[in-house]
Amino acid sequence: MGEIIEKVSKEVEMLRDDMVRMLVELVRIPAISPDYGGEGEYDKAEKLLEIIRDWGFDRIERYDAPDERAKNGVRPNILAYYYGEKGEESQRLWILTHLDVVPPGEGWTVTESFKPVIKEGKVYGRGSEDNGQSLVASLYAVKALMNLGIRPKRTIILAFVSDEETGSEYGIKWLIKNHPELFRKNDLVLVPDGGNEEGTFIEIAEKSILWMKIKFKGKQVHASMPDKGINAHRIALEYGYKLDKLLHEKYNAKDEIFDPPESTFEPTMGGNPSDAPNIAPGKHEIVFDCRVLPKYNLDDILNDAKELAKEMEEKYRGAKIDIEVMQRVDAPEPTPKDSEIVKLLQNAIRVLRNKEAKVGGIGGGTFAAYFRMLGIPAVVWCTCDETAHQPNEYAKIDNIVEDAKIMAILALL
Repeated sequence: MGEIIEKVSKEVEMLRDDMVRMLVELVRIPAISPDYGGEGEYDKAEKLLEIIRDWGFDRIERYDAPDERAKNGVRPNILAYYYGEKGEESQRLWILTHLDVVPPGEGWTVTESFKPVIKEGKVYGRGSEDNGQSLVASLYAVKALMNLGIRPKRTIILAFVSDEETGSEYGIKWLIKNHPELFRKNDLVLVPDGGNEEGTFIEIAEKSILWMKIKFKGKQVHASMPDKGINAHRIALEYGYKLDKLLHEKYNAKDEIFDPPESTFEPTMGGNPSDAPNIAPGKHEIVFDCRVLPKYNLDDILNDAKELAKEMEEKYRGAKIDIEVMQRVDAPEPTPKDSEIVKLLQNAIRVLRNKEAKVGGIGGGTFAAYFRMLGIPAVVWCTCDETAHQPNEYAKIDNIVEDAKIMAILALL
């Protein structure tokens, strides 16, 4: 096995320049969700298919989730199969990456968001690290095996899915709901969409996610005569302060497997239609992003928010407060620490990097959770500087290459 590992590692190294070229090509293509005002992932999916069509995959499948808002009315999901030594009967290793990216945002200085540049061993551009780095690494892990004529122990299924950044309704969740035949209970799943700079953190658990939009309705009035109206902005400020305090005090347990170890409740968005300083607005909205330890029930948090709304409506007669759930993901059972995929990944990291990887949980959501809901063990891992969603996002070229080696070896062990 040592000789094969060395051969595969050398082959991956020889593909370094090809990896960089592919990442640059893909970063040039915006793949922003219609939820953020974009056209979706169609163009990037077409480019990816064009590149890999003649590589030698045993099967390439495309599943288009319908979305009339997106280009050509679809959100593409691509599966590329490279069979293991027992053909279709081999145990399967999924490696899932996502095609979509978040909007550019502000503050870019190295380059413009979709004009990738290579500088000091890094590829800069929106989506370079999240999730282009791992997408390319997964492809060239398989390409190295193909070039060497090696059939891995496990069939590798590379999945390139849509809509990860805005809830996966047109991506992995859609596939699970509409094509359950694709998945097997003995599958192994790697989601290379989170980690640390050393590549030594394996995520096996996630917090529950609850996004609440609270809408306040009062009565707009001239600010010099507040008694004649109901200032929705004032109600929102008071409600937001009280809800924040209530949630942090009531749901204050800690679990050291997570970082941070406690539940978080962050007000993230807000605003009202007032466009002048002398208007007391009749409407206001605030959004809370809640990342909750699995021990707590999200229904309890929602009920607390609704009870507080009733109290505020009684205090401000005539006011109305509505709570909209923007996104909800109830955390499934964690992937067991001693599961096969965890042990294999720890072993691969040990063999190739001489490092011991630790397991833990995160507050962010990944689509590993949807596999855990099916009872399929899944882990999240990659080597990254965590520049995702930031201006000047970049992917280290060394990380692409070294992670490709891990992915290839993972299918061989």
